[in-house]
Amino acid sequence: MRIAFLGTPDFAVATLDVLVQAGHDVACVYSQPPAPRGRGQALKPSPVQAYAQERGIPVRTPVSMRDPDEIEAFAALNLDAGVVVAFGQILPAAVLDAPKLGCFNLHASLLPRWRGAAPIQRAIMAGDKVTGVEVMQMTVGLDEGPVLSSESVSIEALETAGTLHDRLAEVGAGLLARTMAAVERGQTSATPQPQEGETYAKKIRPKEARIRWAKPAPEVDFKIRGLSPFPGAWFELPTEKGPLRVKALLSRLEDGAGAPGVTLDDALLIACGEGAVRLLRVQREGRGPQDAETFLRGLAVPAGTQLD
Repeated sequence: MRIAFLGTPDFAVATLDVLVQAGHDVACVYSQPPAPRGRGQALKPSPVQAYAQERGIPVRTPVSMRDPDEIEAFAALNLDAGVVVAFGQILPAAVLDAPKLGCFNLHASLLPRWRGAAPIQRAIMAGDKVTGVEVMQMTVGLDEGPVLSSESVSIEALETAGTLHDRLAEVGAGLLARTMAAVERGQTSATPQPQEGETYAKKIRPKEARIRWAKPAPEVDFKIRGLSPFPGAWFELPTEKGPLRVKALLSRLEDGAGAPGVTLDDALLIACGEGAVRLLRVQREGRGPQDAETFLRGLAVPAGTQLD
């Protein structure tokens, strides 16, 4: 089919690659405009834009798909279908209706749970045991369209947003490719989303990242793993030179009790409001990620240390 692909982050690259390998005619790739990245804050293309440019696929990076000129240019592509994966903009009806078969979205949750911007992180932060990927026929409502295909994925005990992201990207790419093949053959059926169970996966806010040790241990563990590797849940460790910000990147629940935020041994077992968590991987300010054992060889944190 002749398609346009609309996507921005790493999560979308796997799907674009599968569609290209399947032989679809990708007439144009749309992505968010280049953004400042790195220490020099130089403008760099998104992962999707970089992939497309390496393969000579035309790219557009509109500030808004509601711009009349962009809508006209999209319609002029004479598309069979549009494919959307984490694009980052809400598309107007004029764009959704332009392709002959409409637009199709790959979403990283089992809808209607976790509609919105951060479904992977929110699923872990909520303690969900199962999530998945779904392909929907897009409508003007946010992630409200009927579902064409779905695949469930379990969330493991030590799962982080990073590891789940990678697994869902791979599963989703395959699901989307199979679904588009069925769309081309006219062999899909659309199922309306359930009326119950809707939740919204709002964008992660910086102030959410600070760890509150007074919360129950499961909630602390979910937050640590749900915000790993980015932006990273953090706490302050007292040192002789003053507080040091440390990101907690991996944790597990363990038995233990004490005042919230107090280390219960010399190996980063930390008391919470109820129970305790063991930090397995951390990152001190200005350094790279380290396993807890390596971190502690450079900076001891003895039992009885009060964090924050």
